[in-house]
Amino acid sequence: MNKNTIQGDWEQVKGKAKQYFAKLGDTDLELLAKGKMQEFKGKVQKAYGKSEEESDRYIKDFEQSCGYSSSDRAA
Repeated sequence: MNKNTIQGDWEQVKGKAKQYFAKLGDTDLELLAKGKMQEFKGKVQKAYGKSEEESDRYIKDFEQSCGYSSSDRAA
């Protein structure tokens, strides 16, 4: 997801993100909303005890569940 896509769709995606990333707080989820993917990935890694690769897959699965593809990600 890129920053503009996330921000534009955040109100629709926020509820789903809260369910999917239940171990993360609102402050952590705001990183996703702001497109700060590296910081967000670090939060996912710590909260879920996942490796960097596992966190990437977990986030990618969430994106796909929301109808985004990896091509929507910011470079």
